[in-house]
Amino acid sequence: MGTGGANGAMRTRVAAAVCGVMVMSLAACGGSGGGSGDKSDASPKGRAGQAKARTTDLRSIPDVSDRLRKQIPANSRQVVAVYGEGKDDADATVVLYTKNGSTWDKTRSWQGHNGKKGWTTNHHEGDKRSPVGVFSLSDAGGVLPDPGAKLPYTESASFQAPHYWAKSHWHDFDYVIAIDYNRVKGTSPNDPTRPEGQSKGGSIWLHMDHGSGTSACVSLSKSGMEYLLRTLDPAQHPVIVMGDKADLEA
Repeated sequence: MGTGGANGAMRTRVAAAVCGVMVMSLAACGGSGGGSGDKSDASPKGRAGQAKARTTDLRSIPDVSDRLRKQIPANSRQVVAVYGEGKDDADATVVLYTKNGSTWDKTRSWQGHNGKKGWTTNHHEGDKRSPVGVFSLSDAGGVLPDPGAKLPYTESASFQAPHYWAKSHWHDFDYVIAIDYNRVKGTSPNDPTRPEGQSKGGSIWLHMDHGSGTSACVSLSKSGMEYLLRTLDPAQHPVIVMGDKADLEA
């Protein structure tokens, strides 16, 4: 499924685990009742816009401890860094760094969101917190057709958020990139397999923002997702480094 839509019909018949919660139909990050996105949608902070900030020739990924930097594979030349505002905060900044030679360039930056209850170094299903750590990025998909992704892309209606949810969540999964936390690489992002067991959660994704915190995923604007899909390249071994600022620097 991670390499195309050949098994799409089968995927629609299996239980899909979304953003850390096992459910029988695909569910938007933020909760089955539409979460708390409505109020935040109207605030400036809730609008997940894009800022074209560029800083070149960085010796390392900024504001990330040596402990986490050592977990970035030596052959990785693309790093998505997610800087959460606080341990119990849902606001985050998403930054793409690209390695050129021995230094890093800050290529793009977007405002976004993480788990509605913040971050954790010991994620469990249903805790509404995003896991802190370094994870590879291997597979993508969504409701919409492939926008030119370099990662294997699965187009399937099975990603669609239920329309009985708040309208602000309907397009959350138009584009998704699987974060390789408790999942099998090389499969569709909505593959429900959990190698470390269901209690550890799973289906934690990068996906489109609805203006407030998620169930465990990281969200950003549609334009940001399109840029990442067209840019993240398996040949560059992309990873994500994510967490609240304090944990990232610890």
